[in-house]
Amino acid sequence: MAAALLFGASTPLAKQLLRDTSPMLLAGLLYLGSGIGLTAGRLLRDRGWRAPALVPAEWLWLLLAIGFGGVLAPLLLMLGLAQASAASASLLLNLEAVLTALLAWVVFRENTDRRVVLGMALIVAGAAVLAGRGASYESGFQWGALLIALACLCWALDNNLTRKVSASDAVFLAGVKGLAAGVVNTGLALLLGERLPGPAGMAGAMAVGLLGYGISLVLFVLALRGLGAARTGAYFSTAPFMGAAIAVLAFGEHTSSTFWLAAALMAAGVWLHLQERHEHMHTHSPVTHAHRHVHDEHHQHSHELDRGGREPHTHAHTHAPLSHSHPHYPDIHHPHEHGG
Repeated sequence: MAAALLFGASTPLAKQLLRDTSPMLLAGLLYLGSGIGLTAGRLLRDRGWRAPALVPAEWLWLLLAIGFGGVLAPLLLMLGLAQASAASASLLLNLEAVLTALLAWVVFRENTDRRVVLGMALIVAGAAVLAGRGASYESGFQWGALLIALACLCWALDNNLTRKVSASDAVFLAGVKGLAAGVVNTGLALLLGERLPGPAGMAGAMAVGLLGYGISLVLFVLALRGLGAARTGAYFSTAPFMGAAIAVLAFGEHTSSTFWLAAALMAAGVWLHLQERHEHMHTHSPVTHAHRHVHDEHHQHSHELDRGGREPHTHAHTHAPLSHSHPHYPDIHHPHEHGG
C-alpha cells in the first residue's frame, strides 16, 4: 500500500514535468533519480560495495525485468502521457494489475481462489470509477491509450519476472533497474538531440523518480517476496485512489460521491484479500537461492562458514524436499502448483 501511495503521487507530477521535458528524457531522468539515490543509499547502508546474493539463474530473470519494466515501460508511459489526459492515463494504468494477475495465474501458475479474484476485481473497479471521472477522449487519445496499455503489459511482465528474484536485496534490484533504465533512456534522448532541463527541472524529475519509482519499487519487491505477483498487483492498483486521497487531505479538494464509491469498492477488495486463508498439505521441491532468513521450519541447513549464531543472515542455501501443512501465500517458498 505504501508503494501504491508513492507511485500514485508520481503520475500527476510526471504529467506536469512533461511541459518542459520530452517523454524519453523524462523517463530517463525519473529512473536515474531512482537508481542513483538507491545505489547511494545501499553504499551507505553497507559501508561500501557488497556483491548481490544472486544465484546464476536469477541474473537472466533480472535482465529481462530491467528490459521490460525499466526501459520499455516508462518510455511507453511517457509517450502515452504526452497524448492522453491525466485522468485517461490513470484509468488505463489499472490494466497493469489485471495483466499482472492474468500472467501470474495463467503463465507462471500462481495459485488463486474466488475470494482473491473478486477482491482484485473490486479494487480495479474502484480505481476505474475514480479515474474515469472526467476522463476525456481528445484527439490522439487512441494512440495514447495503446501506448499506455503496452506499458502496462511490460510492467506486468516485469512484476512476474521480478517475483522470481524477489528473495534478493530489494534495494539492489530497484537500484540496478533504475541505473540501467536511466542510462539507456537518457542516453537515447541526448543522442536524438534532446536538451537537459535546468537544474531545478532535473532535481524535480530525479526526486519524483527516487520516491515514485525507486522507494516505491523497493517496497513492491518486498511485497512480491511475501504475497506473490497477483496479490501484490491487486494492492498496488489502489494507486489512483491514493493520489486522490492526497489531493483531498493535503490540498482540500472537494470530495464527491464518485470518490466515496471508489473508496468503498477498494476497501471491500482489500478486506477480501485480508480474509484469505490458504492452507493444505504441500511439498517443497529442492531449490537454491539467497535471501535474508532465520532458521525456521523452511530453513534447516548447515553452514560451511561459522556465522557466530547471528540471525537473520544472508547467504546462498539449498532447501531440501519438505512436506507439511500450514497457512501460506504464494511467496518465495511456496511457488507450488495446485490440483483441481
